[in-house]
Amino acid sequence: MSAFLTNQNWRYATKKFDASKKISTEDLNTLKEAIRISPSSYGLQPYKVIIVENPELRAKLQPAAWGQSQIVDASHLIIFANITNFGDAEIDSALANFTATRELPSDALNGYGDFIKSKISTLPVEVRNVWTSKQTYLALGNLMNAAAELKIDVTPMEGFEPALVNEILGLDKLGLNASLLATAGYRHEEDATQHYKKVRKSNEELFITL
Repeated sequence: MSAFLTNQNWRYATKKFDASKKISTEDLNTLKEAIRISPSSYGLQPYKVIIVENPELRAKLQPAAWGQSQIVDASHLIIFANITNFGDAEIDSALANFTATRELPSDALNGYGDFIKSKISTLPVEVRNVWTSKQTYLALGNLMNAAAELKIDVTPMEGFEPALVNEILGLDKLGLNASLLATAGYRHEEDATQHYKKVRKSNEELFITL
C-alpha cells in the first residue's frame, strides 16, 4: 500500500484530543503552506483562513460548536471563512497577483478577467456565497492530507452555528462567513474512536464506470 493510503487509513475524526500536546511551529508552517497552495476555482482562493490559538477566545467559541471538546482541547482551531458577495473587486485583486507573480503586462489577463467576471459576478449573491463556501472544502482536503503525513490529527467540523461564530469573531463585518471548522492536534490515548474499524462503501457500491 502506498504511503498516502497508509496515512489515510491512519487518520480518523478525532473525538478527544490530548490538550497537553501542541503542534510545533515548523509543522504548523507546513500545514499553513499546504492550505496556501491548495487548488481553487480559477485560482481565486475566495476565502480567508483564521487560526485561533487564544484559549479564552476558543472557550467563547465552544458553545457555538455545540459544546464539542475538540474546540478547546486541540492544539489549534482553524476556521475556513468564505468571502461573501465575492465579485469584480476580488477578481481584479487576484488577477493583479497573477500578473505580478508571473511578470506579465498589467493588461495581459484583461480578457481572462472579463470571462471570469461573466461567470461569477453575474450570479445572484446567494449563489456566489455558496460557491465561495464550497471552495473552502478544497483547502480543507489539502490540510487533512498534509496533516496525516505528519501524523497530526485533523477533525473537520460542520457541527457549529456559523452566525454565532461570525458574531464572536466579527467576521460578518469583514465580509466573511465561517464555512468550516477544523481542529488540529494529537489524539488522546483514551479516545476509543481511534480503534474503530474504518467504515466506507465497497468499490462495487461506490464507483460507476461508464
